[in-house]
Amino acid sequence: MRKIAIYGKGGIGKSTVTSNLSAAIAAKGFNVMHIGCDPKADSTNTLMRGAVIPPILEVQRTKKNNVKLDDIIFNGFNNVKCLECGGPTPGVGCAGRGIITAFELLESLNAYDIFKPDYVMYDVLGDVVCGGFAMPLRRGYAEEVYIVTSGEKMSLYAARNIATAVENFKSKGYAKLKGLILNSRNVAGEYELVKKLADELKTEIVIQIPRDGAIQSCEDNNVCVMEGSPQSKIADVFRDLASIISGDCC
Repeated sequence: MRKIAIYGKGGIGKSTVTSNLSAAIAAKGFNVMHIGCDPKADSTNTLMRGAVIPPILEVQRTKKNNVKLDDIIFNGFNNVKCLECGGPTPGVGCAGRGIITAFELLESLNAYDIFKPDYVMYDVLGDVVCGGFAMPLRRGYAEEVYIVTSGEKMSLYAARNIATAVENFKSKGYAKLKGLILNSRNVAGEYELVKKLADELKTEIVIQIPRDGAIQSCEDNNVCVMEGSPQSKIADVFRDLASIISGDCC
């Protein structure tokens, strides 16, 4: 079982990348579990064709100690197992608490042993890497980290902070940074800006995802690109990314 965390600044397209990546890996015949680790609980929206699934934190508040796996895990496109951690009532409590609670509950319910996923994909908000948001970096959770960034200043700043957190955890045997995913915003000299950061972090740009209208069109229809536009060039990019990460690229 490979556990992969996708981090990135809010609004950078991290959920779009992760959901399409989950769908593309599942299309290769792998059993994939996709866990949204953002309090907005919208990571799985396109995998679920627009259906809103109940966040784990909300279910636990309601059902207390009577939560079952069927209450929190749902089949999405390509049979991807979809979960959302959720968060507290806005303005009350720690936003990262949903992640901590969710991970603890999944362990207590033996979710990984029962579903036996080949890949666990964590979609994690990366503006800050503290408390619950750092949970996927810790031993026993994610082993690999990819950071989604563009050439925009604040996106690069967030990516550098996330990479620093990963580096600080490395001595404890936690997750390792595997590379940057460049989600293009058509910034002047964008590739060079991101390449400079990759060199600074002693990592690489794993893939460059071009801007493509098919992404927005599919999301407007509540589907991921892999379902809504499977023959498009951008779908091929996500297939390439899946091949790179799964290790079966040429």
